[in-house]
Amino acid sequence: MPDCLFCRIVDRKAPARIVHEDDRAVAIEDIHPQAPVHLLVLPRKHLPSLKEALAEDEALLGHLLLVAARLARERGLEPKGYRTVINNGTWAGQSVFHLHVHVLGGRAFHWPPG
Repeated sequence: MPDCLFCRIVDRKAPARIVHEDDRAVAIEDIHPQAPVHLLVLPRKHLPSLKEALAEDEALLGHLLLVAARLARERGLEPKGYRTVINNGTWAGQSVFHLHVHVLGGRAFHWPPG
């Protein structure tokens, strides 16, 4: 999708601080962090949001969560905990319509989050 910011980042046509890259996903530092650690795990495949995911995307979705967990572990977030978030739609706070997993940590979070 040429007009999708995250597709451009995945294709290295837009700048980003890439912290992980493999054949299915790219992870970047969020440019507007909401915690001391705030990463975004992006699938290379363009999916506007979770509602567009199909059964064929099951392995990809699991991979995104495993990458999120690995990055949290590498940044030392496991002992106190971290949050993973997928926003779906504008009311949920989604502003870039390319599925992505937020990894947030390094501070205490509260519930409910909204």
